[in-house]
Amino acid sequence: MQYRVKVFVAALVIALSSFAGAEEAADNVIDASVASHILTKLRQARPDFEYGEVSSSPIDGLYQVQVEGGPLLYVAKDGNFMLTGSLYGVVDGGFLDMQELALKPLRKAALDRLADADQIIFSPKGEVKSYIHVFTDVDCGYCRKLHQEVPELNAMGIEVRYLAYPRAGINSESYRKIATAWCAKDRLETMTRLKNRQPVDAKYCSDNPVAAQYELGNQLGVRGTPAIILPDGTMLPGYLPAKQLAMRLGL
Repeated sequence: MQYRVKVFVAALVIALSSFAGAEEAADNVIDASVASHILTKLRQARPDFEYGEVSSSPIDGLYQVQVEGGPLLYVAKDGNFMLTGSLYGVVDGGFLDMQELALKPLRKAALDRLADADQIIFSPKGEVKSYIHVFTDVDCGYCRKLHQEVPELNAMGIEVRYLAYPRAGINSESYRKIATAWCAKDRLETMTRLKNRQPVDAKYCSDNPVAAQYELGNQLGVRGTPAIILPDGTMLPGYLPAKQLAMRLGL
């Protein structure tokens, strides 16, 4: 079984390189008038949406446009038809999620822009060899399980950068609870106590980044917690033990 998984992953890596190369080449020849026409049609249909740039999709004749806070759209050249959902490339060894491929560089760029002050960061005492971003919820069982392994991750040189994603939504009780971690004087201690279901002294404050981080998570394809994002923008949905995370990071 492990051998088949390794073969499948290797096939996806090769396919990823070829698809990425094809996309890069296609991006260089996008007709500005086509992009403008597509955006005009979309805005006429749903002026209440904010649209990103038009880029090539892996399918000839289809272009992709990210709706801010919404789905990735695949739009026909004339702008008269669009579709959403999972698009897969068929490669030797399996299927490649093309939406994940498109979101990967967007995640990296967005997370690289975040200020350290807006995150709750558990850093190793020694050298930082790698890092992960984690969209988390204090009421999530597997988030608590992952947090219990933060010391082990830190010992291996892995920095854990927390972002908030209260699954119940903004203004829920989970939102108010996790926001207190960002309002506290000692954010690390407060986050740990919240994860352990212990009482905290910190109180809710309105000037916290939780709502913005929740929205960012939606834009980056987060649908549950913990959502672990590697430095290259790859997202691992769900809990993964510390040792397996270290392997994914090449440590």
